[in-house]
Amino acid sequence: MTQISVPVVRNILQANERLAAANRKRLEDAGIYAVNLMSSPGAGKTSLLERTIEHLGGRIRMAVIEGDLQTSQDAERIQSKGVQAVQINTDGGCHLDGNMVQIAMDSLDLGHLDLLIIENVGNLVCPAEFNLGEHDKIVILSVTEGDDKPSKYPVMFQQSSVLLINKIDLLPYIDCDVEKIRRDASRLNARLEIFAVSCRTGEGLEAWFSWLEKNVQEHKK
Repeated sequence: MTQISVPVVRNILQANERLAAANRKRLEDAGIYAVNLMSSPGAGKTSLLERTIEHLGGRIRMAVIEGDLQTSQDAERIQSKGVQAVQINTDGGCHLDGNMVQIAMDSLDLGHLDLLIIENVGNLVCPAEFNLGEHDKIVILSVTEGDDKPSKYPVMFQQSSVLLINKIDLLPYIDCDVEKIRRDASRLNARLEIFAVSCRTGEGLEAWFSWLEKNVQEHKK
């Protein structure tokens, strides 16, 4: 059995941090606010992006970096909304890293952007560990995944600035305690902003839009 030593893992993370720092400087110099959008597969990341573009696209110049194992389906959905989108296929990799984002940023017109949204690979483990140069990490949790995810995947919630509890329109049909999610997530991270939303109906999304727009304005040059 092949074993990866702790020093090798540490070196990988340190190399990534250097690339992430370069990405952050590039974003800061351009006055661009960036978020790293994370969730398990199917929680609603792309649907949230579509809603966000529809609501804020007329006021905020934005672009999206799409991370996925295969296909360009999500990037095509985003491009159809009229914003810049770059697809990164990881070919089996479970997360994006600083180098991937650095290369993707080369394909974007950074001089005409206020907001960069990085949609990470669907995974509640690895993406939380890798800094991409973003200003904030955002985690989406669908109520269909159950209310035990904060306790099972604590690092994701500890590292994030915002938790979006999505698909609340399905609560009458499933067994999920949203208040338990709130309590458990808040115990892990007292600074975590929590919004209960439905990307299908639009319920609760105004609070997310306001939070995002406020942060974009604060980072403009």
